[in-house]
Amino acid sequence: MTFLVLKTLHIIGFVSWFAGLFYLGRMFVYYREAQDKSNPEKKILSAQLMVMQQRVFKIICNPAMTITWICGIWMLHIYGKDWFIENSWMHIKLLLLIGLSGFTGYCGKMVKAHAQGTAQYSSFQYRLINEIPTLFLFAIVLLAVLKNSANAFYVFGAVLLLGFFLFLGTKMYKKRRESKS
Repeated sequence: MTFLVLKTLHIIGFVSWFAGLFYLGRMFVYYREAQDKSNPEKKILSAQLMVMQQRVFKIICNPAMTITWICGIWMLHIYGKDWFIENSWMHIKLLLLIGLSGFTGYCGKMVKAHAQGTAQYSSFQYRLINEIPTLFLFAIVLLAVLKNSANAFYVFGAVLLLGFFLFLGTKMYKKRRESKS
């Protein structure tokens, strides 16, 4: 029963973590676009988006990431050392989760930079940053579902291919928006 509760909390944690990252990425785009507006609209939008970013990061992303890690590590402990050694997909998944945690930390730095009034990137670059959690989600779920039957080379290739299509889609969207302006 303990394992099922941990698994439930782990799933709720990672769903919430990704939801927070997806929402935060959109707010980064909107924050940057607000910088191009004239006052008072710029001032009002920037202030509101900064509050929203800080809340999503502190109230959703960080606690959800913590819950995900605690429950995941606890489940690994229950599975045991031998299971962990035999399941190489879990090693890759943990590396991806470390990368996702680093990305989350970087998002926190962007939130702080915005609070100081600086937008580090263009709206197009923020749109690309917004797609990074999609790549992590795709790779992590693929590994978790396919487990040891997944060839790491094919998973990596699939993630690269998805990244390429996301980049193309973002580029096409930018072109369409510019043509309408």
